[in-house]
Amino acid sequence: MNHSLTFEEFLQLGNTLLRPSALIELALALACLGLAWLLVWRLRGHQERPLSVLFGTHVIDGALFPLLALLLAWLALRGLPLLGVKPAVFKLVIPVLVSLAVIRLTVRVLSAALPNSGWMRLVERTVSWLAWGGSVLWITGLLHELLKEMESITWKIGGSRVSLLALLEGGMNAVLVMVAVLWISAAIEARLLRNVTTDLSLRKIGVNLTRSLLLFVGLLISLTAAGIDLTALGVLGGAMGVGIGLGLQKLAANYVSGFVILAERSLRIGDMVLVDGFEGRISDIKTRYTVIRALNGREAVVPNEMLITQRVENASLADARVLVSTTVQVAYGTDLDLLMPMIVAVVARVPRVQSEPEPAVQLRAFGADGLELNIAFWVEDAAMGVAGVRSDVNLAVLRLFNERGVVIPYPQRVLHHAAGMTGGA
Repeated sequence: MNHSLTFEEFLQLGNTLLRPSALIELALALACLGLAWLLVWRLRGHQERPLSVLFGTHVIDGALFPLLALLLAWLALRGLPLLGVKPAVFKLVIPVLVSLAVIRLTVRVLSAALPNSGWMRLVERTVSWLAWGGSVLWITGLLHELLKEMESITWKIGGSRVSLLALLEGGMNAVLVMVAVLWISAAIEARLLRNVTTDLSLRKIGVNLTRSLLLFVGLLISLTAAGIDLTALGVLGGAMGVGIGLGLQKLAANYVSGFVILAERSLRIGDMVLVDGFEGRISDIKTRYTVIRALNGREAVVPNEMLITQRVENASLADARVLVSTTVQVAYGTDLDLLMPMIVAVVARVPRVQSEPEPAVQLRAFGADGLELNIAFWVEDAAMGVAGVRSDVNLAVLRLFNERGVVIPYPQRVLHHAAGMTGGA
């Protein structure tokens, strides 16, 4: 089966399917499918595997099953003459397996390379319709006639004449190259994000550079495969340069800023930052923008250029520890020399409060109603929020005051009434 069937061959195929030898082919085809399923099941193992191009989430929804089944079916087709059987069933099975392999491979590669893309459903349907339609045309013999008609449709581009068939073949070659590039890119990214280094910023810049370089190389190879002269892109490249310099300078600045942030590591994933009045933890750094997630769950998408050109407060750049404080008042006459060490000991036992540096208590001011004490302590996991640990510290101090009989004053006002004054006129 090195070429598509003609209509006469399709009619002969129908007669061959009625022969008893077709049962032997059917048994071999089922055996190929069963063996492919068994091999994939053994390779996948009994444990749950993460989503991958070859295995997917189940045994048969990855790309490995149709590829193995296609290989086994091709080997069986080659061995049919040794059994004295004229191929018939396999002329139907192999196009179906080719279509299934194309669909699985394309969808799985795009899912791994672009996991959050909203176009995946549309791409999956488009590839499925094209693959199954091509199989039907191949089997029925109409593909041969269609290709002849497409080859006869030509038009002149520049100094050469190009047929519709040549453009279609070039486009298919370009799609195959881009799918292969995306597969390699997804595999390299998974490797970089998992094992190469513990520095997440370095891994992110490695992933972004790898994907950009592979896509650029894949684009050049795709254009060459499609028959497009790359020297003709010189004018287009110059126009793009002018466009970036004029209308796309902000977009280019954001991309460059993203690589600068990842390279110099002034901002890292997990840092607590304050940008333009928005405070939160950096959850992701893209090449164009950075995602900052506040403690209340809200997220801000900040262009990378803003993080380079404006002031950014980073509470986790040199040290992940953050100083938190709370204020309490005690009545005048309280023995602070005895009370302050007790407060330090109680606060130090609160979960999430760091023992080094240890908590501190200072006499902040002489208030109108009592002595104001400032309690300062350090936490290392500020990304989890500081309101909870501040509440725990306040409760611990309140329990201490209740046990020791320390009075927390409340506002008192004295009204002086002048004696001898009457309400008469």
